[in-house]
Amino acid sequence: MSTPLRVVAFVSALAAAFALAWAGGRLVGPLDTEPVAAHEGMSEEHGDDTGHDDHSSAVAEATGLTARADGFTLALADRTLPAGRTRLDFQVLTSSGRPLLDYTREHEKDLHLIVVRRDLTGFQHVHPRLDRATGTWSVDVRLTPGVWRVVADLVPEGWEGITLADDVSVAGDFTPAALPDDDRTAEVATDAGTYTVTLEGDTAPGASTVLTTRVELDGEPVTDLEPYLGAYGHLVAMRAGDLGYLHVHPEEGPAGPGIEFATAFPEPAAYRLFLDFQHRGQVHTAAFTVESGGAPAGDGAGGSDHAEGDDHGH
Repeated sequence: MSTPLRVVAFVSALAAAFALAWAGGRLVGPLDTEPVAAHEGMSEEHGDDTGHDDHSSAVAEATGLTARADGFTLALADRTLPAGRTRLDFQVLTSSGRPLLDYTREHEKDLHLIVVRRDLTGFQHVHPRLDRATGTWSVDVRLTPGVWRVVADLVPEGWEGITLADDVSVAGDFTPAALPDDDRTAEVATDAGTYTVTLEGDTAPGASTVLTTRVELDGEPVTDLEPYLGAYGHLVAMRAGDLGYLHVHPEEGPAGPGIEFATAFPEPAAYRLFLDFQHRGQVHTAAFTVESGGAPAGDGAGGSDHAEGDDHGH
């Protein structure tokens, strides 16, 4: 066959193949234009046949695992700090390296800072002050020897909320504390008496849940909790080991004794939960250990007075 005839034959074959592929595409239809059918055993009203709500399949992810996220960076002024009451300075940098100055206020503050030692002791929920001239946040904290996790929870203006975290080291003799066993009751001793706080709710991994804390003072239900940061309580959950940070959202409700929180545990693990609540003008913290995916066992959850690292103007 001559060269011109070969070219004609090749073009004709290519055109025929293209026409066949186009026709096949028309018969099959475009991909991903229709919703994927639910798996067998699942319904539209329930995410599965276990009775969970339809949003239960949306598993939360632990955040606060890195100092950089979504183009923002937590820049600590010092990576080593002295023990005792000390000042912690830091900036939140944008992708251009400039300090972030514009925030969307959430729970009455532009930025929430969690400071906790890596063995999940010494928890402090504080609110630094921003020097807008330098873009530097500053707050006083109380530190003991060991490695501390600094977690900044913030919403840059025009963005979704982000969590940034980094470590600071404190020199001195250090013996890590063992994580308390799973126990859903915590006691907080104060001058006004002893608060007993209980925790109820499904802690199975992989499903949205509502946790309920109940506050009593010397055995009597507390029905006059005071708003703290716009809610009757705030719950922080951190995963043991990597100190992954879970977002927990307070639900609207009465001023006690029960406070409800919506969250989800992303995977089987031990978590330390810290509840901040305000009563009679004082903020207190109750702490629990939760084994997501495991059965409760033993004692050991405890509480402490709230560590105030700002100007006490919560």
